[in-house]
Amino acid sequence: MANEAIIQFKNVSFAYLQEDDGSTQAEKLALDDVSFDIQRGSFVAIVGSNGSGKSTLAKHMNALLLPTSGSVLIEGVDTVTASDEAPWEIRKKIGMVFQNPDNQLVSSIVEDDVAFGPENIGMPPEEIRRRVDESLKMVDMYEHRKKGPHLLSGGQKQRVAIAGVVAMDPDCVVFDEPTAMLDPRGRREIMAIIRKLHDQGDTVILITHFMEEAAEAERIIVMDHGKVAADGSPEEIFSKEDLGVLNVPFAVSLSAKLRESGFDIPAGTVTEEKLAEFLCR
Repeated sequence: MANEAIIQFKNVSFAYLQEDDGSTQAEKLALDDVSFDIQRGSFVAIVGSNGSGKSTLAKHMNALLLPTSGSVLIEGVDTVTASDEAPWEIRKKIGMVFQNPDNQLVSSIVEDDVAFGPENIGMPPEEIRRRVDESLKMVDMYEHRKKGPHLLSGGQKQRVAIAGVVAMDPDCVVFDEPTAMLDPRGRREIMAIIRKLHDQGDTVILITHFMEEAAEAERIIVMDHGKVAADGSPEEIFSKEDLGVLNVPFAVSLSAKLRESGFDIPAGTVTEEKLAEFLCR
């Protein structure tokens, strides 16, 4: 349903407990009064420097962490006040793919690994078989289904991890820096899968350090010291000159230099594809 919020953050703060002087515990504020909605079917990138609260934010989206104050609602269900069974239902709806695929692979055979999630939520065997095959084909790993994950490249492992999440048929997939450990080719392959998921109607949330990846989203949320520093379209975000926490994408900086040289580059050219398309015309 258009404009329906699948995830809502309402004045969310979160503090980690850490030891101070080896004896007492002090609180370190990681999220500070954060509020925003994620609309169903949208593609949102969350960016910011190390320690800005991005990954803490992600873990609140499927109840791996619960707010110290404020509330997180997943399809209207409050992660704090919901029943004891609610977190498991939330994690069926909000899948997560982490930075290191080795932390998500649990079996010695690729197809068994993808089947692990569906088996644990009690799907019928024939449904599991169908979902495993479809998920592996979607990430272009079907021909590797009988291999051991230890024989795969980093990019291939990440694709298997994504297939394992997709096989659960979540409403939303949160990617927490999924390309950080990959080479440029592996990054391109994962971004192609992310775009495919969004094109087929899934809600996608991408946490990334790479601004070229963020530029492909419909919306960017910028985190800084646990707060939302900016929230808008890529064109709006990368036109701001006061966001020192960001490095602009290559296409944005090149467009600026070309304008200085007399080229009439349209405002809002934030991806290399759009820039190349304009220059070729």
